[in-house]
Amino acid sequence: MTIREQSEQLEHRCLSPRAAFADQSRGRLQGEEECPVRTCYQRDRDRVLHCNAFRRLKDKTQVFLAPVGDHYRTRLTHTLEVSQIARTISRALGLNEDLTEAAALAHDLGHSPFGHSGEAVLDSLAPGGFRHYLQTARVIHILERDGKGLNLTWEVKNAAVCHSTRSALPATLEGKVVRLSDKIAYLNHDIEDACRAGVLQEEEIPYDVRYALGRGKSQRITSLIQSVIAESSAAGDIGMGAEIQEAFSKLRDFMFSEIYQNPRVKQQEDKAQELLKQLYQYYLRHMEAMPEQYQAIAGREGKTRAVCDYLSGMSDRFALAAYERYFLPKSWDIP
Repeated sequence: MTIREQSEQLEHRCLSPRAAFADQSRGRLQGEEECPVRTCYQRDRDRVLHCNAFRRLKDKTQVFLAPVGDHYRTRLTHTLEVSQIARTISRALGLNEDLTEAAALAHDLGHSPFGHSGEAVLDSLAPGGFRHYLQTARVIHILERDGKGLNLTWEVKNAAVCHSTRSALPATLEGKVVRLSDKIAYLNHDIEDACRAGVLQEEEIPYDVRYALGRGKSQRITSLIQSVIAESSAAGDIGMGAEIQEAFSKLRDFMFSEIYQNPRVKQQEDKAQELLKQLYQYYLRHMEAMPEQYQAIAGREGKTRAVCDYLSGMSDRFALAAYERYFLPKSWDIP
């Protein structure tokens, strides 16, 4: 018996009957020989960790565009916080922690540069629109590994792509954990970043929210996680208690009105969106400026699809450098 087979047997002895077991996965689009050491979900986690799109998350904005300081969240640190919260919940509920971790690490692979403002401008430019969770599916299926894709299991793909409020519900409880953990993570770390930026004070959070969830990031996250664990165990699904859910919803509404739509937070968004618009038009006219992989996509699926794939994969820093290269004049170096 291989180490993988021992791990699979251990899952059946230790996990909840409602968990997604590795040896019962629907499998991969392209069949592969099983690893003797790792389960299929463990292999998926490792593939995500080692892919180019995951590394680029470190230079993609979360909320605050081009912040001065090393402690603001990026798309990568957000992803790691989602993974930590989701794994805690899954472990407590007896769900498959490997599946949960793989999906949490993959859930934002398709995010554009400059946060949701970048997503909004690509959505307005692309003929078929743009959604970051659908782009995650393209990254997984097509764009990674020079067009070969990551060939992840069906369960990990489903959980990663279905994490957004706009998307369909995930098919597994592990996917539902990731979906809720994403919201828990971003609301709480965005509060901390907003306080750091001086656009919010903890005392401005509605009193009834602070009373229900606690003061400070640690207390809020603990309250939310404990409620999810308690209610999910009783209800057989993934959710919070009514009082905590009401406070959580009120906190989300507060953050959208006071932070995400705050003029001080959004003051750089117009510049970022104009930058992406100009790059979009430039690459439509100059296909040769994109790597061969994207030129090939243009031949198969059209220019706009290729340009969206290329732009959405850029980090903030790479997009700024491309704009500078194509649109800003350089000084003449005359000897």
